[in-house]
This record gives sequence, C-alpha cells and structure tokens, in this order.
Amino acid sequence: MEYLAAVQLTEMISTIVYTILGVGLMGLVWKVIDWITPFPIMKEIEQDQNMALAVLIGMLFISIAIIIAAVIVS
Repeated sequence: MEYLAAVQLTEMISTIVYTILGVGLMGLVWKVIDWITPFPIMKEIEQDQNMALAVLIGMLFISIAIIIAAVIVS
C-alpha cells in the first residue's frame, strides 16, 4: 500500500513540474515572438482590432502547446 502512495506522489510532483515547465516555455515563446516582430503585437490586437493577427497568434500558441506536450510525454 505504501508503494502505491509513493507512486501517486511522484506522479503528482512530476505533473506539477511539467506544468510549470510547459507554462514557462509558452512564456518564452511569447517573448521571442514579441521580440522578432517589427510591430507591437498587443497594440495591433487590442487597439487596432486586428482579428487576423489574433487568430494567427492563437493558432501558433495551440501548435506550440501540442509540440511541448508531445515532447514532455515522450
């Protein structure tokens, strides 16, 4: 029974660590995207209501999240 509790504890800890790692990588990706674009992304989306850019950034984050999840699982 103690073995089962230890396994569940390690799974919980690894889940927390991988969650923090994934969120950190997504933040890093956002900083890189913001750094390489020649215009301010947040201004374009919020003030200029650029829906195409918002959809593009959203799709980019979804694809990067899938890649990060696949790397973490493997």
